[in-house]
Amino acid sequence: MPIPEPVSKLSISSPVRIFLIVIPLLLEVSSVVSGAKLLKFLPGFQGPLPFQLETGYVGVDEAEDVQLFYYFVRSERNPDKDPLLLWLTGGPGCSAWSGLVFEIGPLNYKVEQYNGSLPTLFLNPHSWTKVSNIIFLDSPVGTGFSYGKTTEAFRSSDLSQTHHAHLFLRKWLIDHPEFISNPFYVAGDSYSGITVPVLTQQIDKGNEEGIKPLINLQGYLIGNPVTGSDGNFAIPFAHGMGLISDELYQSLKENCRGEYIDIDPSNAACLKDVEAYDNCTDGLYENYILEPLCKFASPKPQKMVGTERRSRTLYMKSHQEELLISESEIPALGCRSYGYMLSRYWANDPNVRTALGIKPGSIGEWQRCNYDLPYDENVHNSVEYHAILSNKGYRSLIYSGDHDLIVPFLSTQAWIRSLNYSIVDDWRPWVVNGQVGGYTRTYSNRMTFATVKGGGHTAPEYKPEECFAMFQRWIDFEAV
Repeated sequence: MPIPEPVSKLSISSPVRIFLIVIPLLLEVSSVVSGAKLLKFLPGFQGPLPFQLETGYVGVDEAEDVQLFYYFVRSERNPDKDPLLLWLTGGPGCSAWSGLVFEIGPLNYKVEQYNGSLPTLFLNPHSWTKVSNIIFLDSPVGTGFSYGKTTEAFRSSDLSQTHHAHLFLRKWLIDHPEFISNPFYVAGDSYSGITVPVLTQQIDKGNEEGIKPLINLQGYLIGNPVTGSDGNFAIPFAHGMGLISDELYQSLKENCRGEYIDIDPSNAACLKDVEAYDNCTDGLYENYILEPLCKFASPKPQKMVGTERRSRTLYMKSHQEELLISESEIPALGCRSYGYMLSRYWANDPNVRTALGIKPGSIGEWQRCNYDLPYDENVHNSVEYHAILSNKGYRSLIYSGDHDLIVPFLSTQAWIRSLNYSIVDDWRPWVVNGQVGGYTRTYSNRMTFATVKGGGHTAPEYKPEECFAMFQRWIDFEAV
């Protein structure tokens, strides 16, 4: 697949140019959802499920060597009329199950001492499926239970991942025609800030080309999104949060001149200041700076400082728990990563795999996040895709947990400002149960930006009630 040139800086005065390379789709897409199952019971959950859960595979390349696994939960309100979301968990390589059970889905794990028995699941009272139908997709191939039948089929990239997700969606809708007319949105967080806008544009282009079935695309939503230009905002954020001194921040600005990633190796003063910054922040849990830094399930990749630009994948890997857990590295019970560990034990249980309809021998050990994917980051910046989609009139919700040091809300505000749209509803607090849930602003391009007060990198994981209220208001066309 050809790799596009790096996206140039936005020129507000010039027409927006389309950089998307689209892999042609057949005008008629045929489909069979392989092994689709409607689950009435789920191991670890007591009693019948009080919501409708379906799982299955869809083959998405010409030979169907790429098999994408999904979980589909029907809306608990009005599935015939409520919006349909396609949720892409970040990474790249983090399973859709992580989004379902730790963020916006109807289930959570009961975090208790693991004793060898199957971890327990219970209902999430703030599930987004209370007001929307959601497809949780294991994407790209090699993520979660999705697999390739050949070695080559396991290779993926930003563009091939979105192409596969596009094929998946149209095939899935052929097998679920009752949802074709529902308002449709693409959603995700973290690294999905790269893939969600690209996929949204591919769907729009497919509709324009008459690819059937036509999708009732209304917009997209992303949380703490990576765009490709986020790294330089961690230091200003750290200063604003009182994590580094005024003096160090001033020195960093003067010596590094605002560039904290691509540092000239001869700039000794800047490198020294960045090292001082690292010393101040290395003891923090960067996903959510309010929580303790717990033992990682496996060693973090070596930190790359200054002289070499980190890829987005390495950047995300160096800040998130991986789940290749040995018995001697089990995190403490009070750590958030303990729940991640429980998901590994649950998903690798043979009875769970049978219940979900996992094809025997399709994958080895399930991982919440698989960072060893052969993956090419060939979309260098996603900001121009937002501009293209805005020009076409699509709605968007961009939200940021405001205690995330990985993709700070400052970086998200900066690229939104670069779009140069006028403000129609200026900065104000939004309220949940009489308390401030965050702050929001709406733009003339139908984009809503919202912070989630006290939220981390995956905001619904840390502030589920507030994020559900935010989502419900936005999806129902109410002011956040």
